[in-house]
Parts: sequence; C-alpha cells; structure tokens
Amino acid sequence: MKFRFPQLLLFLLAINPIAWSQSTSSPSSIDAKAKAILPKVIEWRRYLHEHPELGNREFKTMEYIATHLRSLGIEVQEKVALTGVVGILKGGKPGPVMALRADMDALPVEERVDVPFKSTVKADYLGQTVPVMHACGHDSHVAILMGTAEVLAGMKKDIQGTVKFIFQPAEEGPPGEEEGGAPLMVKEGVMDNPKVDAIFGLHISSSIESGVIKYKPGAFMASSDWFTIKVKGKQAHGSAPWGSIDPIVVGTQIINGLQTIVSRQQNIVKAPVVITVGKFHSGVRNNIIPEEALIEGTIRTLDATMQKDVHRRIKLTAESIAAASGATVDVSIDTKTLVTYNDSALAAMMAPSLAKAAGPNNLMSQSWTTGSEDFSYFGEKAPALFFNLGGMPKGNDPLKAPGHHTPDFYIDDSRLDVGVKAFCNIVFDYPVQYQKTKSATKEKRAF
Repeated sequence: MKFRFPQLLLFLLAINPIAWSQSTSSPSSIDAKAKAILPKVIEWRRYLHEHPELGNREFKTMEYIATHLRSLGIEVQEKVALTGVVGILKGGKPGPVMALRADMDALPVEERVDVPFKSTVKADYLGQTVPVMHACGHDSHVAILMGTAEVLAGMKKDIQGTVKFIFQPAEEGPPGEEEGGAPLMVKEGVMDNPKVDAIFGLHISSSIESGVIKYKPGAFMASSDWFTIKVKGKQAHGSAPWGSIDPIVVGTQIINGLQTIVSRQQNIVKAPVVITVGKFHSGVRNNIIPEEALIEGTIRTLDATMQKDVHRRIKLTAESIAAASGATVDVSIDTKTLVTYNDSALAAMMAPSLAKAAGPNNLMSQSWTTGSEDFSYFGEKAPALFFNLGGMPKGNDPLKAPGHHTPDFYIDDSRLDVGVKAFCNIVFDYPVQYQKTKSATKEKRAF
C-alpha cells in the first residue's frame, strides 16, 4: 500500500523544508560525532575502493563489514543473500524498526582515475578475466553505513526502537542465472524478524555537488527491464538475397520500430520512457545471409501501467514486422528492478531531518531519473525513502562530471559525513513522527 500525505504539507516542504526543521528531535551531538568519525569513513571507503569485489562475490567485503559491526556490539548475520550482512541494534527505548541500506558490489570496469587507492583488481566474470572497479560509489555507501553504525552504537540507550543495518550484495545484478541482490534478500526475509516499519537508502552522485542532498517524493527512479528478441529467417548466399528471409534486415526494421513506441505511442508528458538496444548480433561471414539475429536491450519506465503497455507494444512491434517479411521472432522480457518509489508521507516526515544534515541551502528537490535501483524491492515491503548525496568536487561542472559506470568515475569523499548525519537524524526523528502518525490515526478512528 502506498500512503499519501496531505498535499499542502508536501507543497510547503517543496518550497522550504527548513521551515519544518523544528519537528526534528535528533540530538545536536550528531553533527560533532559525524565530523569526528569522518576520517574513519574516508579510510574505510578508500580501502574498499582499492579492494572491490563483483556482485555475489563480496566475500572479503562481507568479512570487513561484519568484523566492524561485531566490534560495536551489534548483532550480526552473515551470508544473507549469499554475501550480504545484516546488523541489528536494539535501542534503549521502545519504538519502530528502521532499516538503513547500503549496497556493496563493484563493476567490471577498468579504473583510469589516478588516485593512491586506485583499483588494480581483476576477477572472473562469466568465464572472462575482467578489471574490477567501484565505478558507482557503492564503496561510499558501505563506509557511510559503517560510520552510521558506529555513531548509533554509541548512542544506543537514547534510540527509540531498533535499527537494522542492511549491507546488500549484487545491486548491479547477479552474474548469469544466479539469484541475488535485493530480491533475494527480501525472499530470505530481511524485511522481517523483526518486521521493518520503514526503510531508508542513499546513493552518492558524481554530478551533484559534494554535501548536497537531493530527493523526490513519489516515483524517483525507473524500473529496469531487459529484453531479448530472437529473429529467425532463412539462410542464403549473399549473392542471392531473394532466396533468403534476411534476419539482419528484419532486425534493423524492428530496432527502428521500437523507437516509435517512445516517440509516437507513449505519453511522455505523463512519465519518461526509454527503450535502448545495446546488442545486435548476427552472421559469421560477409557473403552469407544468416538464419538468425539476436537483439538485446533495456526498457526504463516510471509508471507501472506504462511499463506493461511498453512490454505489450514491443512484442506486437517485433512480431508484426517479422511477419511482414516472413520471419518469426521470440520475444522475452525480464524485469530486473521495479520503480523506486519514495513514499510521499515518509518523504514529508523526513525532509527536515535531511535538511538538518545537509544544511539550510543544501537540501534540494530533483526530477525523476531513468537510472534504476533494486532498492525498489524493499519498498514493496515497507514505506521507503531513497535520496541522492552529492560527491562532485565543489565548483565542477555537473555536465562534465564523469558518469557512473565509467572508467573515469570520481567521488570527492570529504563530505561523506553528511550521509552519516542524514541516517542518524532519520533514526532519531522517525520514531517521533511514527508515533505522531499512530496517535493521529487513533484520534481519527475515535470520531
């Protein structure tokens, strides 16, 4: 169920979240504690950056995290969803269960950034030896949550409720046919025992200025579907194309047809839609028209109804174009992530906490993005809030910032304490807002 907050409050928060900062109840000491632990957070982040591991293979990362949590007296579960870690910290006062999530995995990318902690790691990926790099900032996420755990463990007696620290493997997707990531964590019950009342996560951004937090209520990040279209035609000699049913020609027509789904068939005023073909393979020799062609790509949508309609239209487009040429197609679509949806009521409640962490002028709204996150699966089980934390050096041009998943990806880690502060503020503020909501619901029912 998706909860809605009064539109007036959402409007006021969008204009000036700081006006509601009086509703925060987090201790003022959080700022000092986050600043004090920042050197450790940077050290952890740089160690992890230098020692990255691919999804479902984060064995040393798992040990590194678990050892730290145990040193804080936090209850630890290892090997959750293969290589994940869950820490449970029970506060000194009764209250809700709050989950904080960080993803752990790196990518098969070769680093070009010349830093002292540059990755030179290589690993096996689907039978190939590949370079490995934290090219999406997950090392920062882990370090921030490790720092948050240390700060909160020292304030345990003042916490209302329970904090569940979720260190998630394989956010980028498990290799091959393996299970993994958030779907497997949910399947294994990470949102239960104890049952999570709300979950929070963040993502570092190379194009948002360091220390700035950006968020958006409602649909925030796109769903991600992967599609495969296998075209079957008739093989022939390249000198006699009239004897063939050319799957290459049919495949190119299908690729062009897919783009009209976006440009002519979807109401992109309602929400963006992206269909990208990333792979087109056919043939083995220049004078042979092959029998088959393979098309693979991704779909990004920000509306569940539009997502279903796009799936239907891809199948219809491919089948119709193939039939017109006498070819056949097999279309398969695999959903990798859902729409990352920020519960509007939760976003309104926690905006003051984020503003307190980032500073009066550094909490900003942003538009939705066609990037995707498997954090979305946690949001199916409890109200969720996901936000972006800036990691771009101050003064840089965001349009020129090296993108995520690229060899030149770079993060300024000097303000990772803002992420620690945000998570800590949430842990102290959410129970108060949670109780107010419960009390208001009871009063409403009394009438």
